[in-house]
Amino acid sequence: MARRNHDDDLLLEEEDELTAAFLGDDDTVDAASQDNNQQQAVVNATDDQWDEDEAVPGQLAVDVYETKETLVVKARTAGVNKNELDVSISDNQLTIRGTLSAGTEDDVENYFLQECYWGEFSRTIALPVPVKEEEIEAVLKDGVLTISFGKVKQDTVKRIQVL
Repeated sequence: MARRNHDDDLLLEEEDELTAAFLGDDDTVDAASQDNNQQQAVVNATDDQWDEDEAVPGQLAVDVYETKETLVVKARTAGVNKNELDVSISDNQLTIRGTLSAGTEDDVENYFLQECYWGEFSRTIALPVPVKEEEIEAVLKDGVLTISFGKVKQDTVKRIQVL
């Protein structure tokens, strides 16, 4: 096991320990530094490629489950006005689009922490079972969008006559 001499230093990670088995301790530190520099270069390259003006819609988290008679899709949509929700189905794919509005914050000078997503979001889900498109109910209550579909009953095994 490769360790450094200073008590306040942490043990090297498993990868570094494997490297230490083949290299001297000085070489291990250099290899670890080189790995960190390569990782930082990737992060910097990714940051340079990010275009802040490019609008990318957020992705909505969903739960999808079935009961005996229905397929249910639930999505947490707190803060979304039902008039700003667009729910559609086509070719057994459900699409939910909307906008989360933070209101106006014209007097903000500096954010100390900003974790909430504000703006457009979209999610398209391939439904896992066939549904009756004419039997759909969508309800927005307490910040949760619940969409229920009547399932198409699948016949048991059908015999096909071979000619």
